[in-house]
Amino acid sequence: MPGVLKFAAIALYALAFVVILWRTHNLDENRRDSNRSLMLAAWGAACLAHATYLYPHTFTAQGLNLTFYNVVSILFFIVAALILVLATARKGELLGLLVLPLVMVSIALTIYKPEVAASTVNLHGLQLHIVTSLFAFSVLVISALQSILLFSQDRHLRRHQLSGMTRALPPLHDTEKFLFQTIAVGFILLSAALITGFLFLEDMFEQHVAHKTILSVLAWLIFAMLLLGRWQFGWRGSIAMRWTLGGFGFLLLAYLGSKFVQELILHRGIFVPVT
Repeated sequence: MPGVLKFAAIALYALAFVVILWRTHNLDENRRDSNRSLMLAAWGAACLAHATYLYPHTFTAQGLNLTFYNVVSILFFIVAALILVLATARKGELLGLLVLPLVMVSIALTIYKPEVAASTVNLHGLQLHIVTSLFAFSVLVISALQSILLFSQDRHLRRHQLSGMTRALPPLHDTEKFLFQTIAVGFILLSAALITGFLFLEDMFEQHVAHKTILSVLAWLIFAMLLLGRWQFGWRGSIAMRWTLGGFGFLLLAYLGSKFVQELILHRGIFVPVT
């Protein structure tokens, strides 16, 4: 049954992707709107199938499964669900063109992943830290993808190249405003993740988590500087994109880079008991 749900989720995400792609290249507003309900239905059904197989695989008898491949799938499920909510409000729909292929890959990894030996680690009281960390990373994934769309839109407008995607995007000012809104939300969640980590972990600079802490703090500083630069100096465009991708790069290394090394290279799987 889990295998059927995984393949169903991939197929439904693929259908949503194809409909979004078709909508970006169709200039007939009536025909574009007629396929909107199909896109939302396929995307919503995909998220439902994704969540249905993720839940029992994450909340196991051994505890909370936070091994690499499962975490990747959880993160991209959150991203897909958040963007779906935005899409229902006619905001952020085109992000699906960037994120849905990544979601499908994350599910495929759970199908073809190699076995990872998991150990039980006695870490109580970290549920809030885990949740805020997952949502912080997910929201900042959206920021990173939005910055790529913003850069592409700005470049095409400067060159007077009005492609289907450029025409389908909101005005540049609205795209940029949405980018900084997601960065602000992600920054707040990242701050909460760091605070709860310092509260609930005995030592955030312990050997096996020190690199993650340092990289996360560096990401926090970059996003703080970006928001300050936006507020004080009106940073935008390519500057905003570079700082966003730079901060996300550190966060990617902190969240997934460290897990990749520990689990797939050093073979240290992690299950966190649910209390």
